[in-house]
This record gives sequence, structure tokens and C-alpha cells, in this order.
Amino acid sequence: MTSIIAWLALGLIAGALAKLIYPGSQGGGIFSTIGLGILGALVGGYLGQVLLGSGAAASATAGAFSIGSIIFAVLGAILLIFIWGLVARRAA
Repeated sequence: MTSIIAWLALGLIAGALAKLIYPGSQGGGIFSTIGLGILGALVGGYLGQVLLGSGAAASATAGAFSIGSIIFAVLGAILLIFIWGLVARRAA
């Protein structure tokens, strides 16, 4: 149960920071922010682990709280915002 709460908290923090950093209006409410942050943690953690072999990136994929895991989660969420913007622009 505590790991689910940790994932939700990490997702909320990472998603909110990514939306603050990335320029433009992304829209969405708290649930999309949490989802974006959780997916960003998975993407950022995976890419960081593959490219850098970083322990902080591995902790991001496990939902652990550390500065490194939050950084990788935010970077992954920013990447997802960018990709979503490209997909939405082509669909419109």
C-alpha cells in the first residue's frame, strides 16, 4: 500500500515540475499530472539506466524518493510532454 502512495506522490511531484518547466499550456487536471509523472518516472528511469547506468535512474523506476529519482522522473515527463505535443499537433 505504501508503494502505491509513493508512486502517486512521485508522479504528482514529477508531473507538476515538468508542467512548470516545459513552456506552453499542457492542460489536464491532477490525474493527468500524476499519470504523466508516473509514466515520466518509468521513461526517465529506463533511459537513464540504459544510457548512464545510474542508480538514481533505477530508483526512479522503483518509485523511490531521492533527488536523482525526481530529476529522472521530471526529465522523462518533459520528454513525454514533448512527444504528446508532436502527436497532438499532427492529429489536428
